[in-house]
Amino acid sequence: MVGALVFAPWTVTFQSMGRTCANLKAIVAAISLSVIPSLSSVVAAQTAAPVNLSSLGEDALLERLRDADPNDAAALERELQAVWSSSGSPSMDLLLRRGRDAMERQDWAAAIEHLTALTDHAPQFAEGWSERARAFFNAERYGPAVADLEQALALNPNDYNAIFALGQVFEFFGDAKRAYAAYERAKAIHPNHEEVTKAMDRLSVEVEGRAL
Repeated sequence: MVGALVFAPWTVTFQSMGRTCANLKAIVAAISLSVIPSLSSVVAAQTAAPVNLSSLGEDALLERLRDADPNDAAALERELQAVWSSSGSPSMDLLLRRGRDAMERQDWAAAIEHLTALTDHAPQFAEGWSERARAFFNAERYGPAVADLEQALALNPNDYNAIFALGQVFEFFGDAKRAYAAYERAKAIHPNHEEVTKAMDRLSVEVEGRAL
């Protein structure tokens, strides 16, 4: 049976496994303990700093994103994605583009090759790990994808798309409670994230016994 998961902002298709992957579940559970609880303190530490959009830095963008209406949120998200997609090195940015282009062609092997070169040469660049996680998921290499998500979140705990993707990993392996907790963390950073809202609506009855 094939199931489709939205690995924001992309759609990822998985082939269901015929047996339980106990080791991978343990890795996923460990990530929830080491990464997810720290996110609330990150969000709580943000302080309001109203400024013009053109002059916003990453922290101010995140603050305004948290309080934005849906129309403003879209522009703020574009600004954040631009910030997070810039490594500071033209050659590293080129590897990121090549990896993304390969994924557009669904050439997962080429994408992994480009993005591995990126993570090797720029290990502190969170977006490289996040994008390689996407490539690994599409290649059905779930363990490496989980490891890359963990690294991406260690480098950038505000990456709501990576948090959302981690929630989808929990959900894929049947852990609705941890999935819902991850979605809550992503929503705390980006309250207008449509896919996060849909995921929370989908799981709310199972987790909370009521619809949101």
